[in-house]
Amino acid sequence: MLTYEELECFSRHKSTILVKKGENLMVEGNPVNGFYCVKNGKFKLTKLNSNGKDQIISYIKEGYIVGHRSLLCDEPAGLTVTAIEDSFACFVPKDDLLCSIKENPAFALELLKNISHQLNEANCSIANMAQKTVKQRLAETLLFLDDLFGVDKNEYIDVMLTREEIANTLGTATESVIRLLSGFKSNNLIKLKGKKILILDKQALKNISEGY
Repeated sequence: MLTYEELECFSRHKSTILVKKGENLMVEGNPVNGFYCVKNGKFKLTKLNSNGKDQIISYIKEGYIVGHRSLLCDEPAGLTVTAIEDSFACFVPKDDLLCSIKENPAFALELLKNISHQLNEANCSIANMAQKTVKQRLAETLLFLDDLFGVDKNEYIDVMLTREEIANTLGTATESVIRLLSGFKSNNLIKLKGKKILILDKQALKNISEGY
């Protein structure tokens, strides 16, 4: 995708940033002067809604890039990117990205594919918000988190989110998430240990997410 020379250029100009848990890598509305690649760690992507509350749009981990869409559109950051654990990200200046896009059609095509994939995910999320119940969305979100982050040595999903963060992902009240998680636990679909969640029956959650 990138030529050796382009990789060398990126490597010379990039800087590595430590982002502590709760700190922002990007802030919605701020100018974007480059893009970021997550080196390790986990982040949540949020957007401020009309009620002044953050809606969690998605989550990213090692290997994901952010900021490139805003650069290509010449727009301010469309989302706030916040670390949910101590993380490292590499920053690559705007000029390096734009130069590679102009000189390397294959790289430009891969970026377009990446943005198209993000757009498709956003469309699916909007459809789910409109068509699925909170219970269905919660089951789907647990499966998504399990797939994205994997599990730790004890088989718990390898990310710790507050009940409020889960609620903000679903677009519902924290109390609803607490009640539904308790119901999933009572039905032996999941196991809870503080903020950690272990999925006991993936097929049952999949059936719930699909409305069966």
